[in-house]
Amino acid sequence: MLRLASANVNGIRAAVRRGLPQWLEQRRPDVVALQEVRCEPGLVPPLPGWHLTLDAGTRAGRNGVAVLSREVPSAVRTGIGNQAFADEGRYLEVDLDRAGLTVASLYLPKGDRPGDGPAAEARYRRKLRFMASLARQLTDSRRAAARQGREFVVMGDFNIAHTELDLASWRTNRRSPGFLPEEREWFGSLLGSRRLVDVVRRLHPGSPGPYSWWTWRGQAFSNDAGWRIDYQLASPGLAGRALRGGTDREPSYEARMSDHSPVVVDYALPPA
Repeated sequence: MLRLASANVNGIRAAVRRGLPQWLEQRRPDVVALQEVRCEPGLVPPLPGWHLTLDAGTRAGRNGVAVLSREVPSAVRTGIGNQAFADEGRYLEVDLDRAGLTVASLYLPKGDRPGDGPAAEARYRRKLRFMASLARQLTDSRRAAARQGREFVVMGDFNIAHTELDLASWRTNRRSPGFLPEEREWFGSLLGSRRLVDVVRRLHPGSPGPYSWWTWRGQAFSNDAGWRIDYQLASPGLAGRALRGGTDREPSYEARMSDHSPVVVDYALPPA
């Protein structure tokens, strides 16, 4: 079995204090994609038994994506081919030869709502530019992995809830960033039987959630009033081997590692 996980840790040093090492030991994933690491390489707390590949970006205390793996990657690539985002620490790929995978970790900008002033409009337009470049990157990466005999998976925080099943209060959020029609349409364009598969949705068809993000404020976590914005999008061959998966939602508000909970999927190993 191959266990893949993704977690927006909202600061890896804080997540380590809140129980990330214990979660790793308990769940024993093979590969973990991390987002919002928010830490320079030399300051990341030690995680024994793991190889850390990190793109911290150049914005101190912001962003940063990483991959934890049991094996040392044979190749590492960063960025989405758009120099406007090259230093932000938002996209990282590694090739894992023993696992037969190319794994990407993604932290997509949150954006904003158009029409709410110049600053909000700029953030909205910037997110759309990132999304357009990312779509091309994912197509290129998936095809490159296939040519090399690997499966491909991108895991991370897309900051988009794709359908009404993917957030608890969709009626009141129809004009909210992360649930705008153009964002949802773009997300859908990534998916298809020959493109990428939303693995957790395939495992939970027709069911609300499982949500992966809840605001720290109020009773959102206790009431499970969340959003599903963290995904594993896999090439069809890998997606077809998914056995089970969902969100590792902590048992209580006090036990949370982050405002996101890890998304974990178990896959059958390919035939020998």
